[in-house]
Amino acid sequence: MSNSMFYTGLSGLSVSQAALVTTGHNTANVNTPGYSRQSAQISSNGGTYNPGVGFFGTGARVSDVTRSYDQYLVSQLNQAQSSNQSLTTYYTQVSQIDNLLANKTAGLAPQMQVLFSHVQAVANTPADPAARQQLISSSQALASQFRSINQYLTGLNASVNDQVSGSVDQINTYAEQIANLNKQVAMLSNAAGGQAPNDLLDQRDQLVNELGNLVGTKVVVQDGGQFNVFIGNGQTLVLGEKATRLATISSASDANHTTVAAVNASGKAVELQESVISGGSLGGLLQFRSETLTSSQNSLGRIAIALADSFNAQQNLGVDLNGALGTNFFSQASPGVISNSKNTGSLVLTPSFTDSNQLTTSDYRLDVKAGPVYTLTRLSDQQLIPLAPGFPGTASTTFDGVTLAFASGTAAAGDSFLIQPTRAGARDLTVLLSDPSKIAAASPVITGNTASNQGSGAISAGSVDANYLAAPLAANVTLTYNSATNQFSGFPAGAAVAVTFANGSTDPASPYAAGAPVTYTEGAKMTFNGLTVTISGTPSNGDKFTIEKNTSGVSDGRNALLLGALQNKKTINNGTASFNDAYAQLVSTVGNKARQIDIANTAQTSLTTQIRASQQSVSGVNQDEETANLLMFQQMYQANAKVIQTASTMFDAVLGIH
Repeated sequence: MSNSMFYTGLSGLSVSQAALVTTGHNTANVNTPGYSRQSAQISSNGGTYNPGVGFFGTGARVSDVTRSYDQYLVSQLNQAQSSNQSLTTYYTQVSQIDNLLANKTAGLAPQMQVLFSHVQAVANTPADPAARQQLISSSQALASQFRSINQYLTGLNASVNDQVSGSVDQINTYAEQIANLNKQVAMLSNAAGGQAPNDLLDQRDQLVNELGNLVGTKVVVQDGGQFNVFIGNGQTLVLGEKATRLATISSASDANHTTVAAVNASGKAVELQESVISGGSLGGLLQFRSETLTSSQNSLGRIAIALADSFNAQQNLGVDLNGALGTNFFSQASPGVISNSKNTGSLVLTPSFTDSNQLTTSDYRLDVKAGPVYTLTRLSDQQLIPLAPGFPGTASTTFDGVTLAFASGTAAAGDSFLIQPTRAGARDLTVLLSDPSKIAAASPVITGNTASNQGSGAISAGSVDANYLAAPLAANVTLTYNSATNQFSGFPAGAAVAVTFANGSTDPASPYAAGAPVTYTEGAKMTFNGLTVTISGTPSNGDKFTIEKNTSGVSDGRNALLLGALQNKKTINNGTASFNDAYAQLVSTVGNKARQIDIANTAQTSLTTQIRASQQSVSGVNQDEETANLLMFQQMYQANAKVIQTASTMFDAVLGIH
């Protein structure tokens, strides 16, 4: 009996020692990231049958060392942290644009206000060289600010490219480490008869957790305990002991964007669609670039293009101090077409602007399918845009203020083209005028009443539109009133005359044939060759009204007034927004997005904290609990030592019997 008691005490001593070691291991790793609390599983050794008496226990044993682990909570925590990191990264990036655009000194709004105040100064004193120089200087400052903001956004794109490359390098490192741990886990588990190598499992879980901070992951556990790891929306990253290597390449559709590719068995990098990559800092970067960065740069470019287009158009309708028609004030960017680097055809397309008022902030993609069949997609809303019949071979196609025309070559099925109408708008905005005298502040025509007129008729100052440039006034025009017929004669022989009444309706006899007399209606607009005049009052028979070419714009600021009116004119987004409106909309859109991401990130952070607390309540090491366990197992050890001592005393007593 003493011998049995000795072995029973010895088993208890061994069990308590194992429990003490496990508790000590927990205590040592209380601050180790990813460590799961371990427990020694103690079970009875069973009993020995003693005939006529029954079974006597033979002590205890440690059957396993397990870790406190909840796969569901771990998976939830990984997903929550991945979303949290994605939102954090997105907010960090978008807040930079938000701070820049909303800056009261660095933004565009103050510069545009200065520009138009100087336009007004020229209108007030058109002969003042100082006012004209101020206008050129403020125009240069505005153009410089456009380019500066665009350069900042381009720098953000370069930064995103660098961060994407860095993230992919880290992902590859984690993938290799996870695959290596898969191999070790399988090998040690088999060698230990199926016992789990807990610390290696914790290390692997921690690597998956850290990988999730870079990109969203999904883990599938194989029967042997190995992890299969998928990223984004299903791209394989780790399959057992093998890791798929990712690479960064320039996007085939836009070489300015660095994107992610998977390296196949032959070593070729196959570009992944950005839509399949989500979560983590990498997903946040790609989402920021596609949702906010690109549209912000396009919006800025649209404002610059509309400003240059409308300002140039009005400048060209005036005359400078030398009496010459105005020339372009600003340079204007051209829309871009990028041929996909994987294209096998030779088609070349030429884009051009048709109406800056109709431009959107979207990019477009032209796809070629077998046939060939062409489809044009507006990428902002994925809407298909109808193409003109015969495009591209026999006809050009016009959409959203852009015309796309055939230049040369032929397309092959599978080819695609990225069309960026406004991307370079801010980058290419410069001031073309350097001579203050070239500012076309004056109107190209001067009207007047002859001194001999007897009636009360008066002619308006006259205005011109874009049609005037095709046939500028070559000779002075004198309109003579005939009271007998109530008509004016003297219109240019080669120009038909359109008449619009004061209420906006059209004269039924309009247009009048070239050289024919025109019936007089008080307040009606008479237009020929893009030049419009209005005569009011009651003219007398033979009264004459003159329309002359303005040969000197020294004292004339009428066209400068029209330039100033562009500040509030709705020249953007199909006549719904002015320059300031469009910029305010850009600032508001970015600001709202930043606020939206910030709110979502705050909520996601709270959710992540709650899930982490739940996970730690299961797997985390509680120092107070471990201290209590340490005392308990110490006493257990001492008690079993006492059992052994008692058994030894009993054995000695037996030996002492003579």
